[in-house]
Amino acid sequence: MTFSSTIGRRLAIAGLCVLSLVICCGLAWWQWDRFTSAGGTFQNLGYVLQWPLFGLFPAFMVWRYRKLSRRTREDRAIAAQPPAAPAAEAEPERRTETRPAARRQPVIVDAEDPEDEELAAYNRFLAELNARDQEVK
Repeated sequence: MTFSSTIGRRLAIAGLCVLSLVICCGLAWWQWDRFTSAGGTFQNLGYVLQWPLFGLFPAFMVWRYRKLSRRTREDRAIAAQPPAAPAAEAEPERRTETRPAARRQPVIVDAEDPEDEELAAYNRFLAELNARDQEVK
């Protein structure tokens, strides 16, 4: 990606966000005029409050997208780093992360666990019920 296309894309997105805000503020002004006229209702007043929020929504989405993209890049950078070798007398590691890192714990299944026998019996029962349903149909 070239430098000029990146700046051009960012300017286009910013321009679209500003245009959206200007148009929606214009619609809010129009609804305010309708509200203050003789036939205005409180529904028009509701629209006066709603339109600026609609105008700010694209800017919010750009902000949210950038925040999630940055978080994804940071997570990938953390995952790409090799694990550090433990030092003999190292200072305890201080984490500055605001959210816990996702780590999967391995599932260990004990073959002689009584719950496995119960699960197998339950699965046999479900298979029997399924077979009965198939016979009825």
